[in-house]
Amino acid sequence: MMLWLFRIFVIAASPAIVYFQISRTPMGAAVGLAVGLVIVGAEILVEDLNLLTMISAMLGGALGIIIAKLLDYIVFQIGNDALYAAWDKYSLLRYFALGALGAVVAVKKFPEFDQLDKDLAKMGRRRGADMKILDSGSIIDGRIVDVCDTHFLSGSLIVPRFVLHELQVLADSEDAFKRARGRRGLDILARLQENGEIPVKIMDRDADAPDMDAKLVKLARDLGAKLVTTDFNLNKAAMLEGVVCLNVNDLSTALKPVVLPGEAMPIFVMKDGKEKDQGVGYLDDGTMVVIEDGRRWIGKRIDISVTSILQTSAGRMVFGKSRGERA
Repeated sequence: MMLWLFRIFVIAASPAIVYFQISRTPMGAAVGLAVGLVIVGAEILVEDLNLLTMISAMLGGALGIIIAKLLDYIVFQIGNDALYAAWDKYSLLRYFALGALGAVVAVKKFPEFDQLDKDLAKMGRRRGADMKILDSGSIIDGRIVDVCDTHFLSGSLIVPRFVLHELQVLADSEDAFKRARGRRGLDILARLQENGEIPVKIMDRDADAPDMDAKLVKLARDLGAKLVTTDFNLNKAAMLEGVVCLNVNDLSTALKPVVLPGEAMPIFVMKDGKEKDQGVGYLDDGTMVVIEDGRRWIGKRIDISVTSILQTSAGRMVFGKSRGERA
């Protein structure tokens, strides 16, 4: 609302300034109105432009004007008055043309400068080695806070602006489940920033890619950073692109306590299994335990003897036989 009020003020003030300061004629007021409209129109056009694109365009335009000035000096040093007069006749057009050309070339060639920076990094410069980019899933999951608290991560955590926007969209969703996930993600992000041990930075840089996963992979590849996620498919896509991916689920699986065949352990039998007479219980870390003859012990805590362990993509499963109810 304030932005539109400012735009209306500019449009109204421009003809007044021209009328009272330059020309007290209707034509002067019209010129002032046109100037105000041009200012507001230009502001609306650049509103969605990337900051790096704008900076590169300004630098390119400035370089083009400098080149035009150098050409003026070269022609002047020739000492031919007729040539210089003819050359100077089109000075305004020349400055505009070279400035515009410099801006366009700078914007078009900016990705090549980024690639050059990437190539220099491969030749010895350390670039992005300690940067970890978080996706929305790893933030909403919340375990990244505990990992940071244990000091197993170093460097800085990067949250791209488009990931933060995704969390905000979820938090404003009409669906209660999505809204809860979005708000949890924003709360976790606030906790990460309050941690203080590892700096958390919001990055405005975007990536030219069709979807969120592709944007994350491309940004991580361009920065030479690692990607933190809980998404199995994103993990695979990152590996194919040569991006190091830190999967929180893989870390959790690797840190589960080791259970060996023949080991005895207590377990609370919660429900029946898929097969006949089977019972199912869970360890403290969520690992499923299948007891061969455990159906009759449902609702009780018993001792079991581990017979085998099965590692699947969904996690670890333990199979055992009951040794009777605990005393």
